[in-house]
Amino acid sequence: MSKPLSDHDRKKQISVRGLAGVENVTDLKTNFNRHLHFTLVKDRIVATKRDYYFALANTVRDHLVGRWIRTQQHYYEKDPKRVYYISLEFYMGRTLQNTMVNLALENACDEAMYQLGLEMEELQELEEDAGLGNGGLGRLAACFLDSMASLGLAAYGYGIRYEFGIFNQKIHNGWQVEEADDWLRYGNPWEKARPEYMRPVHFFGRTEHTPDGVKWVDTQVVLALPYDTPVPGYRNNIVNTMRLWSAKAPCDFNLKDFNVGGYIQAVLDRNVAENISRVLYPNDNFFEGKELRLKQEYFVVSATLQDIIRRFKTSKFGSRDIVRTDFAELPKKVAIQLNDTHPALAIPELIRVLVDEEKLSWEKAWEICVKTCAYTNHTVLPEALERWPIDLFQHLLPRHLEIVYEINRRHMERVAAKFPGDVERLRRMSLIEEGGQKRVNMAHLCIVGSHAVNGVARIHSDIIKASVFKDFYEMDPKKFQNKTNGITPRRWLVMCNPSLAEVIAERIGEEYIRDLDQLRKLEKFINDEAFIRDVAKVKQENKMKFAAHLEEHYKVKINPNSMFDIQVKRIHEYKRQLLNCLHIITFYNRIKKEPNKQWTPRTIMIGGKAAPGYHTAKMIIRLITAIGEIVNHDPVVGDRLKVIFLENYRVTLAEKAVPAADLSEQISTAGTEASGTGNMKFMLNGALTIGTMDGANVEMAEEAGMDNIFIFGMRVDEVEAMDKTGYNAYDYYNRLPELKQAIDQIAGGFFSPKQPDLFKDIVTLLMHNDRFKVFADYEDYIKCQEKVSALYKNSKEWTKKAIYNIAGSGKFSSDRTIAQYAREIWGMEPTLEKIAAPDDPK
Repeated sequence: MSKPLSDHDRKKQISVRGLAGVENVTDLKTNFNRHLHFTLVKDRIVATKRDYYFALANTVRDHLVGRWIRTQQHYYEKDPKRVYYISLEFYMGRTLQNTMVNLALENACDEAMYQLGLEMEELQELEEDAGLGNGGLGRLAACFLDSMASLGLAAYGYGIRYEFGIFNQKIHNGWQVEEADDWLRYGNPWEKARPEYMRPVHFFGRTEHTPDGVKWVDTQVVLALPYDTPVPGYRNNIVNTMRLWSAKAPCDFNLKDFNVGGYIQAVLDRNVAENISRVLYPNDNFFEGKELRLKQEYFVVSATLQDIIRRFKTSKFGSRDIVRTDFAELPKKVAIQLNDTHPALAIPELIRVLVDEEKLSWEKAWEICVKTCAYTNHTVLPEALERWPIDLFQHLLPRHLEIVYEINRRHMERVAAKFPGDVERLRRMSLIEEGGQKRVNMAHLCIVGSHAVNGVARIHSDIIKASVFKDFYEMDPKKFQNKTNGITPRRWLVMCNPSLAEVIAERIGEEYIRDLDQLRKLEKFINDEAFIRDVAKVKQENKMKFAAHLEEHYKVKINPNSMFDIQVKRIHEYKRQLLNCLHIITFYNRIKKEPNKQWTPRTIMIGGKAAPGYHTAKMIIRLITAIGEIVNHDPVVGDRLKVIFLENYRVTLAEKAVPAADLSEQISTAGTEASGTGNMKFMLNGALTIGTMDGANVEMAEEAGMDNIFIFGMRVDEVEAMDKTGYNAYDYYNRLPELKQAIDQIAGGFFSPKQPDLFKDIVTLLMHNDRFKVFADYEDYIKCQEKVSALYKNSKEWTKKAIYNIAGSGKFSSDRTIAQYAREIWGMEPTLEKIAAPDDPK
């Protein structure tokens, strides 16, 4: 009998990882040694692991630069329409492995490192995550960049180069503690500073109305320094650019207002300007109206629009001579996509540039603006909508406020003309909210200033039209579209789950990686014993690997034969981690009541960060860890139930957890989760979903078949009906003995014996002011979980349903999403054509 293959030899057989040709490997080794030499020449004799990582990163980066230059040259020659995706968040994770996948270098690099006596996975673990996002919205932007490059679109991601990304989460004594994410500490091999494209950004000051137009004067200037990161498409030789702006104080900062002897202080005060790009605001689905945040929003918008207009005007490659001056052409050459309302200031800023600087008429400028801009809405939660106080706006951006007032004046005229005498409608639709302190409603600004407004899943887009923006829909129904979110199958299948990618490729070939709809072909194999076995085997291997990872990092021993039941996402009341907790407690109580019954064993994992100022979310984490402390040390339970809080959930941990999951928890109250994208990652990787009819779950059920997903709970219309009649938690508490027991245990200190009233706030919330109706869905959730447990006992039937899910996940590729944005919003045509590689003769 042949001995089992080593991990290294097994990887070599995975064809989706690219070929390891001899010349290829030799070249990689040579270049690696060259980079290592340059690193060491500087100061050290002995190389560290990190030196090896940087040498490898720079070696792989060498393969990008030729393609990067050639791509930009190609765009310059073809002069295509360009799309600018503006986002305050890009949650990129690590870059090395993704670059190797997209350049088909993975096996060659692996072999080169192996021959040099190095372990590639070990080197990969040294890379810091680029955590420049909070969750779904920022990760969506990252997936979109991958798809735009893979579809050959001339696309640019524009954002902020935060010095500190999303905080690192530590759990101390069961509580979340935040640590600064100093991700740039060792340098970032993937970025290139471009000081030659530095741009001034103005703040404060006042406006002067003169015969030759309005002047914005006496401003404070901050410089925006761009850093470019290459974004490679999947094996098409295209490399696009993500450009992130960093704030720099000008040299004369605070020195021109000559205050005697204040030189040292003036230099120290440069920090104030440079704080703009210091740190990512750590809120998900919550608006915090701080001046620094508004500065960040204008900073990215102003620098980006200067860049867009420079590129629009500029002539031939490598030159800056002005050729284009007719701004009527702008919408034919430029599309701007606003990722939520955070970059909404692009609308008044574009008007300001066109009217005040380029001297266009208001009418012309407005037409250009609307044709160019489009807005994606990401939430219907009222606390998440950006509403900036007028006085703050006036102080920071006086000219922009004047422009917003003028946009609103004309908008109100249009509404009044279409709905004469409807004063209430005028009030509802105004960009300026009256009453208390006046505020600018940024969503209204985005809708009025854009030619397209989209939600991110069918049900969410319907809700927008029916409720939140109903008045605007009635005014302009053609503006409103749906673009259901997607995920990139490169990172979320090929890269994080190569064994599954390979098992699929053995059956249907590799083309599905660029055309995920081809996964439908797997339906032919639903009853194929060998395929069922292969899929189950891959899942089991992924579980073993994740279990080993958890043991190494969290010192917890887990049963790899138990069901891995996973809920990972930001901690928020609407996502209902509390409902999951109630199931855990109920399951625990049932085992205790009948310890000799054949229970389906589960390892329940919950992970996610709580915004530092969100008290309830932090208490939810404390409750999860407290339940774990009791459950995990109860000898009666043994390894039939384990509860693990996954510390510091981030892109890189998701890449390990997603392939290992059996059950994916998507349990938000119907009508609150705009789309969700984690749900799609789990589906693609062969987990089954338990979820409500919310967000993209609705479309997932449609694609996989209702029989292959566990749907429970109220539908949107039932939730709305309950909002009218009123939700009374006590009705459920008094009617359902297991629910009452669980709540009484939380309230009575069963899970916090040293501090019996530790969770009184959570109990009060659930009993008296729970906007998200946890108890209303409890009974159906528990029943649904019983069905899950029963099915899991039948491994073959479970795996068949997993295969239906994989086969139905094609729709949820971000390639499909981006192709729809391109055709239906941006007026661009995606292509799967390759361009010539730099080493090809042109």
